[in-house]
Amino acid sequence: MNTNQVKKGRLMAYESREEIDSKYKWDLSSMFPSDEAFEAGLEELKAYCPKLLAFKGKISTSAQALLEFLQLEDQMNLLLYKIINYAERKSDEDTRVAKYQAYVANATSAYTQVGEATSWFAAELLAIPAESVEKFYAEVPALEFYRRKLNKILNQREHTLSAEEEALLARAEELAVQPTNIFSMFDDADLTFDDAVDFEGKTHKLTSGSFVPLLMDADRVLRESAFKQLYSRFGEFRNTSAAILTSQVKNLQFFSSSRKYASSLEAALAENEIPVEVYNNLIDAVHQNFPAFYKYVDLRKRVMGLDELHFWDVYTPLVDDVDMKFTYEEACDLIVKALAPMGEEYVSLVKKGLESRWVDVYETPGKRSGAYSAGGKGMNPVMLLNFQGGLDDVYTLIHEMGHSLHTYFSSHNQEITYSDYSIFVAEVASTVNESLLLNYLLENESDKTSKMYILNKFIEEFRATVFRQTMFAEFENWTHKYVEEGGSLTAERLCEEYEKLNSMYFGDALSKDEYIKYEWARIPHFYRSFYVYQYATGFSAATAISKKILKEGEKAVKDYRRFLTLGSSMFPVDELKVAGVDMSKPEPIRDAMEMFKTLVDEFEAMI
Repeated sequence: MNTNQVKKGRLMAYESREEIDSKYKWDLSSMFPSDEAFEAGLEELKAYCPKLLAFKGKISTSAQALLEFLQLEDQMNLLLYKIINYAERKSDEDTRVAKYQAYVANATSAYTQVGEATSWFAAELLAIPAESVEKFYAEVPALEFYRRKLNKILNQREHTLSAEEEALLARAEELAVQPTNIFSMFDDADLTFDDAVDFEGKTHKLTSGSFVPLLMDADRVLRESAFKQLYSRFGEFRNTSAAILTSQVKNLQFFSSSRKYASSLEAALAENEIPVEVYNNLIDAVHQNFPAFYKYVDLRKRVMGLDELHFWDVYTPLVDDVDMKFTYEEACDLIVKALAPMGEEYVSLVKKGLESRWVDVYETPGKRSGAYSAGGKGMNPVMLLNFQGGLDDVYTLIHEMGHSLHTYFSSHNQEITYSDYSIFVAEVASTVNESLLLNYLLENESDKTSKMYILNKFIEEFRATVFRQTMFAEFENWTHKYVEEGGSLTAERLCEEYEKLNSMYFGDALSKDEYIKYEWARIPHFYRSFYVYQYATGFSAATAISKKILKEGEKAVKDYRRFLTLGSSMFPVDELKVAGVDMSKPEPIRDAMEMFKTLVDEFEAMI
């Protein structure tokens, strides 16, 4: 018997996982057929550590020894990734179960032990003279397969220090994460806010998590209250936040200069093999397309009927929530239709995934919240959902299916060595799918209000992902440049620069709000190493690719499908070139901007 219960303000249809038909639960048997098999795999993994460690001091002596180590490491990784995946997936089914909590702990411990058993490898490889490495390739041709993997390490030769210096930097790594940890504790644990108050005088609990939902509320009094309460509170601690941010910037500067990089930006991007011009092109291209964004901000002001548009008005939907409800089966049918432009091979795999229990569909007590795709070489990809039946859930399903098929194609076309893909390209496959869903919905929706709702949803996603994340990327880069040039990140200087940047991005249609200058203090991205730009580049690349698919058909689809097969076998920027998108140039971002303009114009015409 199904019972209903409320969780986090939503209806939960099932009281326990046992109530759910197995067809709505993922099948993890491609990882391990049973818990007993997992435990046996864990024991098997332990045997790899002494075998890997036995190669220490030997890989420099012969090409054959180097090859055997790399092959053994591949074998080990095949097993390790299955162990990690199975433990995490079982735990996520019900996070309260102690047995699977222990599985995760055991898998984490195994990962650490393997890391220790292979920690010597990079230093030993770098100690081999370059000419000797080339001789190894000639002596043992099978070693050529690993050239890219080895080059990723060898290319860091000029940024690698002596053994003693490397040991010192390694010891400093624990200190390096402290600014991030301090911010997390400050933001998540210690910082509290007064309640927000609506137009009736009723109070609403304000937290970092509830802030954006409150800003989306129809009650303008409530939105303004939440905005001012949160940012004034961060304003009270602006000097503390400035000190935390300064320590993060200086710690990145310390490591980048120690490793002889020209800047913290260069050092951070080198980790993922991304040229600096990708970062700069993103910012420049967005700057050139400010007029399109200004038009949308002005349009928002007109649609909302406001004399003054304030920052607390930016998140509110321009179209009242449309009652678009879907069963899970209807959602599956919809995404299959939306993905038709991808061709039969892609669509048949989507159907296979939906029919072969790749998806864990419904929310149950204790199940991990949110959504994700996981998997890898030697196992099926799987997706965790908490399906509620709204349009957002359909978008989530097609988004995660994009990740899953990227994983499927990569793992079936690459050996374990290169079967995973870079974070730089990770969001491309998911966002391409979202763009195709948008196209299908717009082409097949006859109701004007529903169509406006769909349009506004995507426009807002574009605003939040491309414009906002680029603004963050620009501010982050400024903080590092400013310090590298001898500047001091006082709270006043940070507020001044952030306020200026915010005004530049939003234009004159948005009224100046005093408290927005404190926003930098609450953005978690700034307390970590450069990565936020990848949301904007990934979204832009995906938008450009989906446009090509819809315009060019099979040729673009063929190129895109090849991109999906590449894993990490090429530089990430070169992989995207295979799909017809060169992120080292500004054109893909400009193409994405053209799409944004078109959607804004279409929305305006419907008002």
